[in-house]
Amino acid sequence: MTDTVNADPAELAKFSELAHRWWDLESEFRPLHEINPLRLDWIDGIAPIAGRKVLDVGCGGGILADSMARKGAEVLGVDLADKALKVAQLHALEAGTRGVKYRSVSAEALAAEQPATFDVVTCMEMLEHVPDPASVVKACAELAKPGGWVFFSTINRNLKSFMLAIVGAEYVLGMLPRGTHEYQKLIRPSELAAGCRAAGLDLRHTRGLEHNPVTRRYWLSGDTSVNYMFATQKPAGSL
Repeated sequence: MTDTVNADPAELAKFSELAHRWWDLESEFRPLHEINPLRLDWIDGIAPIAGRKVLDVGCGGGILADSMARKGAEVLGVDLADKALKVAQLHALEAGTRGVKYRSVSAEALAAEQPATFDVVTCMEMLEHVPDPASVVKACAELAKPGGWVFFSTINRNLKSFMLAIVGAEYVLGMLPRGTHEYQKLIRPSELAAGCRAAGLDLRHTRGLEHNPVTRRYWLSGDTSVNYMFATQKPAGSL
């Protein structure tokens, strides 16, 4: 285990304060609920998760983890925001979701403990909230079995994403709490691709996620200029 944890205390505190609202469909987390079917179907279409061992890194209140368990996966959700984890555990209990467990542990610590364990690893909307995203990418690669899939989603860093994802979503439309994202922490696809290559992951698929604020419709596209997702694979012969 590393001496320092790759987490920003201010980020953890921010999400802990909102923990009780994770499963409120009209709360600040409403966009996550609205995009979840899209990202779930995209993941499942590339790496069918039923009967697979899946890890969700930075699971928060369990929106994706819970839905993957309902698809038949054996899911472990990990996060360092303890209040959010308690909300995730309570929701699973109340909803009767089987096949999902939650644990407070960093990706790096879990990688040292359980390397090459999971068929599928997901890390969605999390990299832009940690001090060292490359460290998380490396840990996710280490956690995947040889031939396993690792999925990431984050936000591009450019003027368009600043205007839409920060100014528009947080300050004009109020879709997210102000201060949810910091521009300098956003990650260009080229930067994430380089981090994946350095971690020994092969980039297989890229997808953009678009949104119409008037109709409140989300859809996947080839436009990665704002929100985007990567599907990467660990080579079958790697350790």
